[in-house]
Order: sequence, then structure tokens, then C-alpha cells
Amino acid sequence: MFYDSGGFCIPGMSISRTPTYGAILIMWLCWSSVLIEAQDSITDPVEVSALQNIRRSLIDINRNLSNWNRGDPCTSNWTGVLCFNITMDDGYLHVRKLQLLNMNLSGTLSPSLGSLSHLKILDFMWNNISGSIPKEIGKIKSLELLLLNGNQLIGPLPEELGYLPNLDRIQIDQNHISGPIPVSFANLNKTMHFHMNNNSISGQIPPELSRLPNLIHFLLDNNNLSGYLPPQLSELPNLLILQLDNNNFDGATIPDSYGNMTKLLKLSLRNCSLKGPIPDLSRISNLGYLDLSINQLNGSLPPERLSGNITTIDLSNNDLAGSIPEYFSGLLHLQRLSVANNSLNGSLPSTLWQSRNLNASERLILDFENNRLESISANGSIILPQNVSLRLQGNPVCSNSNLVQFCGSHNEDLYKQGWTNTTDNCHIQSCPYVYSPTSPVNCFCAAPLYVGYRLKSPGFSNFQPYRDAFEKHLASGLNLELYQLYIENFQWEVGPRLRMQLQLFPIYDASNKSSHVFNTSEVLRIMSKLTGWDIPDNDIFGPYELLYFPLLDPYDNVILPSSSSAGTSKGALAGVILGAIASTAALCVIVSLLLMRVFLRNYHLRDYREISKRRQASKASMKIDGMKDFTYTELALATNKFSSSTQVGQGGYGKVYKGILADGIVVAIKCAQEHSLQGEKEFLTEIEFLSRLHHRNLVSLVGYCDEEGEQMLVYEFMSNGTLRDKLSAKSKEPLSFRLRLRIALGSAKGIFYLHKEANPPIFHRDIKASNILLDSNYNAKVADFGLSRLAPVPDIEGAVPAHVSTVVKGTPIRVMFIALVSYFWSC
Repeated sequence: MFYDSGGFCIPGMSISRTPTYGAILIMWLCWSSVLIEAQDSITDPVEVSALQNIRRSLIDINRNLSNWNRGDPCTSNWTGVLCFNITMDDGYLHVRKLQLLNMNLSGTLSPSLGSLSHLKILDFMWNNISGSIPKEIGKIKSLELLLLNGNQLIGPLPEELGYLPNLDRIQIDQNHISGPIPVSFANLNKTMHFHMNNNSISGQIPPELSRLPNLIHFLLDNNNLSGYLPPQLSELPNLLILQLDNNNFDGATIPDSYGNMTKLLKLSLRNCSLKGPIPDLSRISNLGYLDLSINQLNGSLPPERLSGNITTIDLSNNDLAGSIPEYFSGLLHLQRLSVANNSLNGSLPSTLWQSRNLNASERLILDFENNRLESISANGSIILPQNVSLRLQGNPVCSNSNLVQFCGSHNEDLYKQGWTNTTDNCHIQSCPYVYSPTSPVNCFCAAPLYVGYRLKSPGFSNFQPYRDAFEKHLASGLNLELYQLYIENFQWEVGPRLRMQLQLFPIYDASNKSSHVFNTSEVLRIMSKLTGWDIPDNDIFGPYELLYFPLLDPYDNVILPSSSSAGTSKGALAGVILGAIASTAALCVIVSLLLMRVFLRNYHLRDYREISKRRQASKASMKIDGMKDFTYTELALATNKFSSSTQVGQGGYGKVYKGILADGIVVAIKCAQEHSLQGEKEFLTEIEFLSRLHHRNLVSLVGYCDEEGEQMLVYEFMSNGTLRDKLSAKSKEPLSFRLRLRIALGSAKGIFYLHKEANPPIFHRDIKASNILLDSNYNAKVADFGLSRLAPVPDIEGAVPAHVSTVVKGTPIRVMFIALVSYFWSC
């Protein structure tokens, strides 16, 4: 018997000449395998069962979750499942993030979500999920982001959600949630964002919510709230946005205490059936947006000066009377002043537009329609700047024939804005992707990431003056150069909310003209920034939401990593180290004495005879399934004519280049030196053998080239380089012990596959850290097992050619031992 790469003992393999040693070998191999594989991280079985139940409750018409029945959730890259990469005290891996946004999922949310006890982010945004929110989510005490917006959820908010001690953000907007806000939500002491707009939430706003110490955004517009506006909300110490539009408070007044919200940036109470006067808001020094329109407010316009930061004042459709305050002319950031459909009288001060010096991107809209204004101030000029709009229809002042241009109907789209792409002159070149409009060089052809982005409660009415500031803010938040961000288009939506489509371009590298694609790690970093809400809030732009982040060609093969960093207990780490050291030492002694000399020579001889017969039967060139036959021109284009700037390595076989194929796939191209060239038949035959090698811990062969006197192999590109580089003292990010052990085990499994399971078997004979490559997730893959490494084939009588050495110079155990020794040496 022997053991396979999964650590199980399997019968049917005997060692013929040394039964005693064979028995000892069997015992040690199985026992050591158990010790080592016991350290292999697996997901908590309770969470595995929970994920399976969650999958069964969903309808996945696009089969995005088709890999949820393969392997272990945390180690097999289940779609949308991200885990801590180190075990907890219980010895298991745990799910950290469930990210399933915009996957066209329907069905319902399973109560088993409550069993993901270490979950921090629960993200089902922008699907078609129906049913109610399971109360079991309230059991996830670690939960920080609850993101369920943009679905078809119904029913009330579970009271249990109010007992999530670490919740930072609750987003349930754009569903059909009904019923009242649970009083238990007053316990959410860490929650900063209540985004519950566009539902059917009803009843009274609980005054107890005034106890929330960290609440900054309170968005409950477009619901069925009633009762009164709790004066206690003024006690919220950090509230920045209070947005309650389109509810029915049935004649309630705006509490005078709301004038004490000194940190408030935006107060929006449009169409809320409010009565009474406008409270004194002059003490709110940073107020930038005020919308109290479509109510039954009476009295005068605010007589005390409002904040100098204000951009928008909308008091239209009320019962306000009196004159227009003179201080309105001194509001230098004002973009929109609307007091239409009131009973204002007196004279219109022309200083409203005379005092402003607007640049080309700024605009001022003054809407005084349907009031009782009789004149424009005596010294006023009726000549308006081009970017000022004045509306006076329905006022007595319109009897003046000189003002007719301001007294007609206005049907223009106030929010229609945009700018022109500046890449029209680039069509003469060939570009398989998109020309960057903002690149530091003309006609930079690159593959952008497309991002749907929306400002949920912006503090302005005209975006153009803030465009540059927004681009700087977002580029900084994403850690990108400013030219990497381009706003392809934007539009205002009901709310008002500002929706935009962004293009994010890879960084321009003058020394590498083929670098027009983001690498995988950069794609994942940007995605993590957006989906984890890691971009700092900005006063003027308000909260944002991610609408979509499609991974289109050439990024459609990017797989979300299944793990992320976390801590581990000292006891668990000590167990890993001791178990690994003990099992490795035993295996080094036993295997070095018995395995290499006995097992290799006895077991594989039978297989070699069969392989030899098959080889002799195949005498003609063959078509190699799954392998692409590249032309020399294709590979020359991919490497900028094999430029030295694209060379990433050199070995005994030849030079290795990094190339980007026409479809955007990044590959490593190994070019044979002249003395390594073989005959076409032999070359293709050996490629056919290599095409059969498929293992997660072997570097995959993509294709080959055999023309113009060149023999080249095309492999997948490994973005994290070699293990040797990572173990070097020059490495900027030393590998943790846990990661070293994982790399060692992965390498051992790949080598075991080559030696024991490949058909034909391959003796690597050159195991060293420089031949262990690491992908973007630090998964180890064995390389350099190619043309000169095929196992020698015995003839029909079983004789192995004498001139070919079969001594295995490296084993899976040696790799593990080297990794462990390297760790302790570096300590």
C-alpha cells in the first residue's frame, strides 16, 4: 500500500524484495501523512453545511455558483467565498466574506447564514432575491457590513439585527421591506450608515435612535414613515446627512432642536407633509444642501444667514411669504435657489447674479416662478451672465416687457451634462482594447476595468465644478494615479442621485509597451477597496454605492482569492510547527533509505513496459488536444520581438520571456537554445506527453511553437515569481511560516504527481527553490519539468538505458524540509 496526495492509504501496491522494510515504510508513510495532512487547513464543517444550505435556497440561472460542490470552500476558490487564511483556535478555517453581488441570483436567503459565525461582510447586492431577511443573521456577532440592497426582499426588519455589536453599515435600500424600524436598532453603537431608502418601512421613527454615537448617514427617503419627527435626533453627535424625503409625517413640524445639529451637511425633508415655520439653521456652520420643498411650511424664508458652504436651497411648493433675504446674494457657492410656488413678495435683488463671477463649469439656477414679486431692485441690471438661469413666470414683474425672456416656460434638462472623449484621433492605430483619454501619452491602448458607481446623497446640484475634485478624491481612495481614472459618462437619477460609469486604466509604463492590462493582484486589490467600502467618505460627495464591477475580457478568468490575512492562536501555530517538524524528520530518514532505492525501481517498471509499447506504436506527428500551436509571429508580437525588457529568466533549456497574447492572457515563453533543439517528431511527441500533465501544483502548459528554427513552450505566467526570491533576504515581504508550510505541501503534491501519477512518469531531478513558482495567491506550482526531464523508458525486456540517470535528486520531502529549515534560519 501507499498514500496519495490527499493523504489516504490505498491498497494494491507492494514492495516485493523487502517485506519487513516495506511494512515499516507503510506504517511511517501513512502515519506521517496523517500528521502532515492534519495540518492542511479545512473549513469549519458547520460553515460548509451552511454554505450548502445557502446554495440550495438560491436560484442560480447563470451557474455562477456551480463550483460550490467541489472541494473545500476556503481552499478550492468557491465563487464569492473569501476566508481567513489561518486557522482559529478550533483548528479550522472560517468564512470572512460572502460576496455575491450582481450575479442574477434569485430564490431566498437561507437561515443558515447565521451559522457563518466569523463573517464580516455579507454582500448580496443587486440580485433578485425575494423572501424575508432571516432573523438568524442577528447571530453573526462579527458582522460589519450587511449589504442587501437592490433585491426583492419583503417583510419586516428582524429585531435581532439590532444586536450586532460590530455592524458598521446596514444597506437594505431598494427592496420592499415593510413594518417599523425595530427599537433594538438603538443598540447598534458602532453603526455609521443606515441606508434604508426606497422601501415600504412604516410607523414612527424611534426616538431611541438618538442614542447612536457613531451614526453619520441616516437615509430613509421614499418609505411610508409617519408620526412626528423626533426632536431627539438632534442629539446624534456625529450626524452628517438626514434624508427623509417622500414620507408622510401628516402635519408635523420641523423641531427647533434641528438647528443644533452643528455637524450636519445635508438636510432633506422634501414632500413629507410638514407644517409650521422653518427653524433657525444659522448655527449649522457646514450646511451645504437644504431641501424642504413640497410641504406646507409657512412663515418667511430663513432670516438668519445660512452657511456660506451651501450649494442648494430648495424651498419651493410651500406657503412661505415675505421678501427675499439680502444675504442670499453673498452665498458664493450657491448653484440652485428654488423658491417657486410660494407667496413671496417685494423686489428681486439683482445682486443675486451681479455678485457672482462664475467660471465656465459653474452654473446658477434661480427659480422664483409663481410668487408675487413685483420688480427687480432699482439699480439692478437685467443682463445675466450666460451661465445664469432666471425664472420669473407667474409673477407680476413679468408685466415688464423687458423681462419677457425670463417669463416663458422652461423645459430644459437641468442636469444634462457631459464631456467628449478625446481619443478620436487614435483610430488610425490598431487597438484591441480602449484608448485611454487621460493617459500621459497619446493613444495609450489598454484594457480598462468598468465600474458602475453612484453617489447616493451628493451635496451639490451641478457636478461639473466638482469633477476634478471628485476624480482626485476617488483616485486617491483607490491608490491610483489620477490619469488612470476616467468618468465615461454620468447622469442624475431620482433622489437626486448621481450615477456614473467609470473606466480604470492600468498604469502606463514607458519601458514596457505591452503592459496594457492590470495584473490579477491589482484587479483584486481594486475590487476589495470598492466592495469593502474602504474609500474614505467625503463631505461634498456623500456616501457612494457600487452598482457593478464586471470582469470582462481579458479579466474574465480572474478568480477571487479564497483567503485573506488573519490572526491565529499560539497553540494552533505551535501544533502546526511541532507536527510538521516531527513528521518531516521521520520521513526524511525513512524515505531517503527505502523509498528512492526500492519503491521507484520496483513499482514503475510494469508501467514503463506499457508506455514503451505505446511509444513504439506511435510513429507519426500527431495533433495535440488542448495545446495551441502558436506561430513565431504571434509570440514575437507578445514579447515585443523578444525584447530584453520582457526577459524574466534563463535556465539550462534557454531564455524565458513574459508575453501578452493577442487575447490579453499573460504567459511565460521558454525559448530553446540552439544546442537544445530536437527533431520535429521528437519535439511534438514530448509536448504531447506534457499536455497530459494536469495538476493544481504544476505550471500549466498553454501551447508551443515549432517553426523558423525555433522551439518554444508557452506556460501560464506566475506573477509572484520563484520561491527562491521570496526566501531571499532581499524580499520586501517575508513569507509567514504558515505560508511557507502551505507552499512546501503544495510543491510536494506536485512532485508526487510527477513521480507517481503522471503518465508517463517524470523524474524531476532538479528540485530547488528557483523551480517552485508562486501564482498571485501564493499557490505553489512546480516548474522546469519539461523536455529534458521525461523519465527514461525501458525497452521491451525492461532494461533502462545506462546513460540516463534515474537517481531522484529532489523529493517532496526535501522541499518541505528546505522550507522549514529556511524559516528557522531566517528567524
